[in-house]
Amino acid sequence: MTETHFEQVLSLLRMEAEAIEQTAVRLGRAEVERAIELLAACRGKVVLVGVGKSGNIAQKVAATLTSTGTMAVFLHPSDALHGGIGIVTGEDVAVVLSNSGETAEVVELLPFLQARRTPVIAVVGNLSSTLARRADVVLDASVEQEACPLNLAPTTSTTVALALGDALAMTLMRVKRLTPEDFALNHPGGRLGKRLTLKVCDLMHGGDECPNVPADAALLEVVREISRGGLGAVNVLDGDGRLVGIITDGDLRRTLQTANLSELDKLRSDALMTRAPVVVEPQMLAHAALQLMENRPSQISVLPVVEAGGRCVGLLRLHDIVRSGL
Repeated sequence: MTETHFEQVLSLLRMEAEAIEQTAVRLGRAEVERAIELLAACRGKVVLVGVGKSGNIAQKVAATLTSTGTMAVFLHPSDALHGGIGIVTGEDVAVVLSNSGETAEVVELLPFLQARRTPVIAVVGNLSSTLARRADVVLDASVEQEACPLNLAPTTSTTVALALGDALAMTLMRVKRLTPEDFALNHPGGRLGKRLTLKVCDLMHGGDECPNVPADAALLEVVREISRGGLGAVNVLDGDGRLVGIITDGDLRRTLQTANLSELDKLRSDALMTRAPVVVEPQMLAHAALQLMENRPSQISVLPVVEAGGRCVGLLRLHDIVRSGL
């Protein structure tokens, strides 16, 4: 009975998964330990080398290493043989990927790496190959069969090489004790990076942008200052610039609904304001401020920003945090 397309896909996935599992069984402890020692002790950079599909995998592994705390670059052997090898030094470590271990450009490059005393870690599918014989460390990435129906197109072999490269990179992360904060510094554009690096002071409205009024300001002055700032609130400060309260658009509406209209001209900001409001510090993470605004029975849309000494330095809006991409 002919396999359905669905069954074929599942079969090929299982084939590649089994190849990775077999690699985990086949790898030698001494070789893996030595590879990690070389990479962890590298004072320069890790140079990933490969041709064709192995080159594609090498580029991905280089990117993974770089983003997880280990400086790495990809170097095509052909480019290396025409001047590119100038980036390689004796303080670097080369990781060379080749299923056959006999790729002409790779084999031709090996003597020049050795001349620079650059240690070579081979991720290779043929342990009897030239690459395997000349490398300082050999990691067995051999596979019994490619997923390709013709057993020709690099498929299972590249999957194993990629998985092995990822495993090396993730182990190095642990060796170097990379923290989420360290990771975020290499990913400033991503949501995780922003959550771990973006601070209140990066988003707040301070200086002339921040509307402030004294505690004895008249209602009309409060309205004018809120309108001028356009932030939906105004800080109420004492004579030394310390926060004593906050007045929001909502506070104004509620006051107008309940106040005696004939006495509006007598109202002062200290009668309108919310005393001892929730505040944030400038160096607080913006994500923590967002949680402070949202994780409560009734959400807060604007927060005063107050330094440790009590001086008010700005206003932070929920809108600005959301717009930042957190």
